[in-house]
Amino acid sequence: MQEDKLTLYGEQFNSRFLLGTALYPSPRSMRDAVAAAGCDIVTLGLRRQNPADKDGEAIWDYIRQSGCKLLPNTAGCTSAKEAVTLAQMSREIFDTAWIKLEVIGDEYNLQPDPFGLVEAAATLIQQGFKVLPYCTDDLILCRRLLDAGCQVLMPWGAPIGTGQGLLNRYNLHTLRTRLADTPLIIDAGLGAPSQAAEAMEMGFDAVLLNTAVAKARDPVSMAAAFATAIEAGRQAFRAGLMHKRQTASPSTPTVGQPFWHQKKP
Repeated sequence: MQEDKLTLYGEQFNSRFLLGTALYPSPRSMRDAVAAAGCDIVTLGLRRQNPADKDGEAIWDYIRQSGCKLLPNTAGCTSAKEAVTLAQMSREIFDTAWIKLEVIGDEYNLQPDPFGLVEAAATLIQQGFKVLPYCTDDLILCRRLLDAGCQVLMPWGAPIGTGQGLLNRYNLHTLRTRLADTPLIIDAGLGAPSQAAEAMEMGFDAVLLNTAVAKARDPVSMAAAFATAIEAGRQAFRAGLMHKRQTASPSTPTVGQPFWHQKKP
């Protein structure tokens, strides 16, 4: 099988597993989980600090040591203006034009604000950012983000941190079918490796998650489990999954059966 790399904004990556760096028991556990995941890209919020332990610098040091590409995010922003300002600060601090864009419209389920998201995306694209927007699975919203200049989309599987998996398979199938040439990364809501494998089997290009690994009893082992599931799902998609049938179909042909299997006259 030909080499299968993930391509985002013209850059190629070996891994299709993007991992968040928040919520871990310690910076060391985060570092070990990133290593076990084998990922090439990790996300980091500019607001990611632990005032009690002051471990923000340790997390940043571990990320630099990992060699992973940093994808800063605008987590916590509730307006386009706030998200743009935080993205600009991230570019100055981390020296990267890559940004995971979040503009949250509802505090209860952390659903993205579609209007603020498109506005912020258009502004940042004009300023030279490589924007990866966290969005819902709405086809029209995704098209508007593409019109704004985004080359990658990150629709949710379910609300952040819920572990519900792929709640709206119809919408997700629609996105994958209608936006066939756009890299699509499932971002948020996955709670089990099997859910990540299903997303990859559907043809999504990658998976981004955080809580399911960071809050696991053993984050390192869970990161490895997700990595294996994502790879298995991708291989299954490329190999070609069998189509579901309503009726049974024998896997053993009846032609040429030995004479003792034939009915007597």
